This record gives sequence, structure tokens and C-alpha cells, in this order.
Amino acid sequence: MSVSNPPLRSVRTPNHMVASADQVATSAGVETFARGGNAVDAAIATNAAIAVTGPHLCGMGGDLFALVYDDGDVHALNASGRAGSGADAAAMRSAGLTEMPFRLDIRSVTVPGCVDGWLALHDRFGSLPLDQVLDPAIRLANDGFPASPLMIGALHLASDQGRANLHEIAEQAQTRGSRVRRPGVAAALAGVARGGRDTFYGGAFGEGLIEMGGGLFTASDLATVQAEWQPVLSGEAFGVTLHTAEPNSQGYLAIGGARLASQLDLPADPDDERWAHLLIEAATAAGRDRPSQLFDGADGRELLDMIDGRFDEIDVGRASGRWAPSNDGDTTYLCTAGRGVDGREMAVSLIQSNASGFGSHLVEPNTGINLHNRGMGFSIEEGHPAELAPGRRPPHTLLPMAATRDDGSLAAVFGTMGGDAQPQIMLQIAARLFHHRQSPARAIGAGRWALKGPATGFDTWTAPEGPGVSLEGHAPHDWLDALASRGHRTSGAPAWDSGFGHACAIVGGRDGMWVGSTDPRTVIGSCAGA
Repeated sequence: MSVSNPPLRSVRTPNHMVASADQVATSAGVETFARGGNAVDAAIATNAAIAVTGPHLCGMGGDLFALVYDDGDVHALNASGRAGSGADAAAMRSAGLTEMPFRLDIRSVTVPGCVDGWLALHDRFGSLPLDQVLDPAIRLANDGFPASPLMIGALHLASDQGRANLHEIAEQAQTRGSRVRRPGVAAALAGVARGGRDTFYGGAFGEGLIEMGGGLFTASDLATVQAEWQPVLSGEAFGVTLHTAEPNSQGYLAIGGARLASQLDLPADPDDERWAHLLIEAATAAGRDRPSQLFDGADGRELLDMIDGRFDEIDVGRASGRWAPSNDGDTTYLCTAGRGVDGREMAVSLIQSNASGFGSHLVEPNTGINLHNRGMGFSIEEGHPAELAPGRRPPHTLLPMAATRDDGSLAAVFGTMGGDAQPQIMLQIAARLFHHRQSPARAIGAGRWALKGPATGFDTWTAPEGPGVSLEGHAPHDWLDALASRGHRTSGAPAWDSGFGHACAIVGGRDGMWVGSTDPRTVIGSCAGA
């Protein structure tokens, strides 16, 4: 879906700010700040709200990654779920499969990590009681919310079986603005607010998931906490230090591409087609071997060092024609920032996802929570470093980002949806924010390029021709032909197209103000604060 000529204005506030892909969810975060909550409380409230209103993007049946900036220190949370004890790649190979199922197959569902992620964030940094943090989302699920045009569009793309499984939502979301209620989700949220993880993973949701799995999941799998705090992966580029999550996140590609690009002679004008060419070259040099390098337990620092050594692979004049990851994906990204009465700064960069659209198009029947299909990131090739196995996390497209200055102050929290294109979008936004010093609204609103695979985009891992370069309709008009003359396989797309991501950013201003923006491509997103 695309929008026409949206206004590009950054929001400025002195105290706190929330940016998300749904204005209703943004309001939940702002309400939480008004109650006296901090940036972590507001991030959980915002995510819980969009987990209700945006099941085509995220939800309690999905996964989560987050960065927390706390007065100079950055902390990384990995709340992506693990494969169940019954996961069996050999059995899938014996059944004739060569890759993970995409939809309508429980074997591509891992234990959802979202709720464990909320609880880990709240336990370490939260300031308000959890029931107050989740209250706006519970009200939305009980009282109802207006169906968004993006949800309607996602339902139209679902298969007949998918719509049948999603009947609670599909039967209510008939037209834009139709009221949608989700009582099962309200009950699940209230249970978490009242009794923590055991009421979710050990309650009705967990019982339903075990039954659906038919031996794939055990009670022990669900008793294992899916969230853990991990070392932050960091690297210098464009005059700031960029931070993200370690693998199994693909965040290293965003930092690696930015480190390569920052060594190049980028044009002063980012509308110059050479700017796009050089960033494409940096992105493909960074990501050309992702399928063999991204897996649970991979060393992000070693991967960055490897990418640092690829500067000579960049052809400043012609397209190198390298393979690059280019699967599509649906996700939601949000960020929050606030300053306490003591001046202490806190900000959150949070990304949460069902993977593709409504995820697996399977629904846990006791709660009506739709399940992600993040397990599709696994390989079932024998001996592959990302081979499906019990207790393993799949390779993940999700990557939260933050940037700090030399003095440790927050430069920005930012991120996007966009599947495999997330590192490419982050590279473009980081270059605009920090190298060209554009405002958040300008950096996010600018026309983008993205690497796209053939047909569905999900066969790019094996497609011999690799991805082409898709150019957004409001990108500079000469990019299409000029990049083609450099050897890129170019194609056009509509202006402001959601296929190029839904980004948000909050920048820490030197004047003590928060400056933020939400992507116009979200259609219903907003950035607000006080």
C-alpha cells in the first residue's frame, strides 16, 4: 500500500516521545509516560497495544529484540524463541522437504518469545506496575479498535485456509474502520499482568500450543524462558557508534554495510545516483554470504571483522552482481525516549514480529493469538550451521538499532520493518541521519532502493540470477536509468510504498530536545510526546 505526497515534519518534544506504526499504539505509550512511566514502560505499552491492533505485523505469538539506552549504557535483549523438542530436520528431509514450510505448518513455529521479552524488560528497567503498563492494550482488546487499511489488505492476501483460521479477525475486519474486538487476547494480557509468564506459557495459550504441535512442543519447552540479555554488538560508522543485537539477529549486516560505506567517497547530495550505487555495493558486500554465516551462536564481532576486509570488493563504477538476501517480511518497529526528573535519559529501540503477514496463518484456539512463522529461517540441509534442531533459534531478520556519540550521549534509536531489506533500509537512513545530518523526517521520508528477489522474494536463497534493485516511485527520477547503466537490474515501484519498510526514529538533540518521526509509509503511524 502507498500514500500520496505525505507531509514530512519531524516532531520535537522536551520530555518524552513515542514513535510507532499505529497511532493508537503510540497513544498507549504516551499515556504510560503521563502515568509516570519511563521509556521501557512506554515501549512495552506501545508494543502490547500494537500486538492487539496489528496482528498482521506482530503479536503475543511472535518474537522480539530490543535495545535499551540507559544514561550512557546500551543493553541488548534477545527474546526470539527456540525450536521445540520435537523439531526434526532429518524427518522433514525424509518426507521430501528441501526447505522449511512457509505457512499453515506448525513446524515453522518456534516458542514465541514476545511475552518473555516484555517481562525481561519490565523486570530490569520498568518503573510502573505491569498491570498499569498493559492496561491500554487490555482496554483495546476488550472494547475494540478500528481495523486499519493495512490489516484489511493483509487479509485480502491470505489464502482461503488462512482466512478461515483467522476467522475471528476476518469476520470483524470487513471494511476500513470496522470495530475489531479480541477477547481472548485481552484475557491473555490480563493473565500476564496478574500472574506473569506462567499464566501465559503455562496457561491456556501454552496448553493450546502443545496440543497443536502434536509432539513438537513440551511443557518443558514452554517453561524455558525465551528472553536473555546479551552483549551489544557495536561498530563505528558515519561519526557515531552504531549498536544492534548479536546473531541470530542480522543486525551485523547493517553495521558492516555502514562501516564499508563510511570509507567511501559518498556524494554530498544523497539524491545523486552514485550515492545509491555505492550503498548498494556496500550492502551486497556485507550480505553476500549471509545464509552460511547467520545462525544461532555466530560471533557478531568476527562477522564484522570479516566484512571490514571486503572493502576491495566494492566496485565504485559498476554493479558487482553479487547475491544478496532479499526476502520480504512484515514486522513492527517502535521507539521511545524519555528524561526523568533527575535528567537521566532512557530510550528503547524495539522490533517485534510475526515474520510474514499474519505469520504462519495458524491461530492458537484458546486465546485467538495468531502464531508467527519465524522457524522458516532455519535450514533443513544436513550439517548446515542454521539447521533446524531442538532448542535452537532460527536466523532472524529482526534488528533494532541505536547510535551514540563519542561522549556516550544518545544520537538516535531507529529501526524498520522490511524482512531482508532491513539492513539496506537502515544503511540508507543511517547515512542520511549521521553523514548528511538530515532531520528524522527527511531521512525517513526520502525515496529508497531495496534489493528484491524474483516472484515472491522467498526463493531468492536459491535463485541463480539473484536480486534486482527496486526503486521507490519518489526516489530521484534518474536513478532507474542511471543505475541500470551501471549494471544493476532495476525496476520501479509506487511512491511511498510499504514494501520499502516502516521506519521510525528518535534523535537525541544537542539542545536537550527529542526529535522524531514515523514513516509516512505506515499510513496510520504517528510520533508524539510532551
